[in-house]
Amino acid sequence: MLRILDIVLSALALVVLLPFFILVGIWIKLDSKGGVFYVQKRVGQFGRDFYLIKFRSMQVASDKMGLLTVGERDPRITNTGYFIRKYKIDELPQLLNVLKGDMSFVGPRPEVRKYVDLFDKNQLFVLNVRPGITDEASITFRNENDLLSKSDNPERTYIYDILPAKIELNKKFIKNPSMWNYFRIILKTIFY
Repeated sequence: MLRILDIVLSALALVVLLPFFILVGIWIKLDSKGGVFYVQKRVGQFGRDFYLIKFRSMQVASDKMGLLTVGERDPRITNTGYFIRKYKIDELPQLLNVLKGDMSFVGPRPEVRKYVDLFDKNQLFVLNVRPGITDEASITFRNENDLLSKSDNPERTYIYDILPAKIELNKKFIKNPSMWNYFRIILKTIFY
């Protein structure tokens, strides 16, 4: 039932948001060099790789300088990127991932392989479901960049403190995948 809901909602949202996508794309192109979209390999359900799509919010090749975004004003973020990240507009192209079946609206945020390879057996449990555009962990850790900016070793803080806490929050959703939880998390994401 949730998959049918994902298909209907993502298709409808893509049609309604198409003019907005075009405007955001023009803004990105006018602001900085590079493409409109940023595509990154992530780990999905059952450990399969897929390509996550976002609006590009950083300078081209910024991921070569690190996978984590640290602080609200990471110098790699473009002017447009700052705005679209603040309001989560950069995440909207993931509706294509939902329509395609790589993702759901709600589910654990997909990680890059580098971090999934560090999961222990209990943490791998989160790979049993489709990853999502949003989850309880995204809401709880919406200020993750600020937390990382206060750390003297952001990657260590992410691996040993933030990531395990996110996984525990995701396990709770996975164990109770009700329609109520699905819509509760979507609404909480919109209004936070």
